[in-house]
Amino acid sequence: MLIPRLIYCSGKYMTVNQKIGRLIQRTRQQRGLTQAELAKLLKTSQSAINRIEHGKQNLSLETLARLSDALEKPLLNLPGDAVSLRVTGGKKLSGSVDVKTSKNAAVGLLCASLLNKGTTKLRNVSKIEEVHRIIEVLESIGVKVRWIGSDLEIKRPVKLKLDQMDEKAAKRTRSVIMFLGPLMHEAKNFKIPFAGGCKLGKRTVTPHMYGLEELGLSVNTTNTHYEVTSKPHAAPRSIVMYESGDTTTENLLMAAALTPSTTVIKMASANYMVQDICLFLKRLGVKVEGIGTTVLTVTGVKEIKKNISYCPSEDPVEAMTFIAATITTDSCVEINRIPLDFLELELTKLEKMGLDYEILHEYKADNGYTRLADVRVNRHHGKLKAPAEKVYGRPFPGLNIDHLPYFVPIAAVAKGRTLIHDWVYENRAIYYTELTKLGADVQLADPHRVYVTGPTKWQPTDMISPPALRPAVINLIAMLAAPGVSTLRNVYTINRGYEQLAERLNSIGAEIEIVHEL
Repeated sequence: MLIPRLIYCSGKYMTVNQKIGRLIQRTRQQRGLTQAELAKLLKTSQSAINRIEHGKQNLSLETLARLSDALEKPLLNLPGDAVSLRVTGGKKLSGSVDVKTSKNAAVGLLCASLLNKGTTKLRNVSKIEEVHRIIEVLESIGVKVRWIGSDLEIKRPVKLKLDQMDEKAAKRTRSVIMFLGPLMHEAKNFKIPFAGGCKLGKRTVTPHMYGLEELGLSVNTTNTHYEVTSKPHAAPRSIVMYESGDTTTENLLMAAALTPSTTVIKMASANYMVQDICLFLKRLGVKVEGIGTTVLTVTGVKEIKKNISYCPSEDPVEAMTFIAATITTDSCVEINRIPLDFLELELTKLEKMGLDYEILHEYKADNGYTRLADVRVNRHHGKLKAPAEKVYGRPFPGLNIDHLPYFVPIAAVAKGRTLIHDWVYENRAIYYTELTKLGADVQLADPHRVYVTGPTKWQPTDMISPPALRPAVINLIAMLAAPGVSTLRNVYTINRGYEQLAERLNSIGAEIEIVHEL
């Protein structure tokens, strides 16, 4: 008699099949699929999916690979296990595509939900790996998180289990650093793992510490963790931020929200995800003045217990992705729900390069505040020219630092030489040189600057995806323009920041196949 091997999981013993079935069920739910919908993708029956999820069916590697493809997530960490994208390039894009809500706003709002002892519902949240990692961390400390379609229902316990934090999930996202602000009101002593995420060189957390220490938080750094001591108090003076960072501002806003006094934050970021946090805090009863400016005045409260619903605004970085894909492939696409205030400068620079676009319709986002627009980007027929000045990012209202990489493939199809200066990250400009594998002329001047000379005669290639989100996506964009078949291997990095990017590009004429490789 064969006795199934048991695994201890979540307080009970399970067979291997039960453990795998539970993983499949959870991944399916994260993707917002019913058993019937997953069965249709696999060309099987709903009863078969039900048996798999209850551990009542043996699974071959081939079946696991098919499940991984359908769920767009590797289900086993086997050597060489990866999701790749096979691109048949050289096709014109057409039609229309809607921009989804902001990834950066979503992860900030998930962290901010810890402030609320009532029920928080976040509507229309993108189902991306970065969101899933934060949810795993929240669940590990006792928060109940439930997907209802594309909405998230979040209920936190009276007391969080901070000593049970899922370190593996926490180390895979930089966003966990934003737990400092809300958790400083939760416990006198706690620790969080070092932040992970994209490999873009060192990203200092010193500005977080300088700001939060004004409100009573101190941090001792060890080899693996930040050990936190918290004695919350009112800020003795206005807090002048050491660096105008997005996550730093969000951390300070969350810390100030439960400080029952008035906190003035100067040199704050005014960027889109910060505005969403401000609007969310107002919904919780916190008074926030100066939204959209660099001076924020927060009048906090002692406790928050409200049942609220909030929808983050659309993602300007995703909008810039579709703009870059349209331009690089010399196509005409209507891109809907663009957060216009956070892309006007980029569109102006592109217009000066020779791009023709039309703003078709303006309206408000579901948060009732952010200005959206439908924009049609028209074909340029190879008439783009390099900008007269260098292209560089800066804090809002400058050209978004996360939009800067998308100017690399755009510059590659423009006539002339473009200097792109990525001063924020130590390694990101180096990743831009990967486009040379696709035929682009990208010369590295130093670790922060590249010269891009166009126009480019794109050529297909087979390459490993860079371990950083934006550099990975611009290689995918270049593959869309390169006639022939290209393969971008191991695209977990892209899945961290985009929901169903391949399918949505396919909906406007791209030909991208998702390949699960062992």
